[in-house]
Amino acid sequence: MDKITIRRGSVTFSFEVLQFPKSRLGASLVDKYAKDITDPLELEKLAKIRDIRANNTLRLPGRPTKRDRRDLEDFLEWQE
Repeated sequence: MDKITIRRGSVTFSFEVLQFPKSRLGASLVDKYAKDITDPLELEKLAKIRDIRANNTLRLPGRPTKRDRRDLEDFLEWQE
C-alpha cells in the first residue's frame, strides 16, 4: 500500500492508502479509503500546540482602542 506524509506546521501526519475511489467523495467516506497511521508523538505535539493557542490570552500590539487613546492622552497631559 502507498503511504502519504503531510507536514502541516510542525506536525507531520501519515496516512496509508487502502484503495482509490472511482470518483470524488465526501469527508465522511475517507476512512474507507485511507487509514490514519500518524505517530502518537506527533498527535501529542498537535494537542500541545492547540492547548497553548487556546490558553494564550496575551493581547497583540496593534491599534489602540478609543478608551486606550483617551487614557494615554490623559496620562500625557498629566505628565506635562
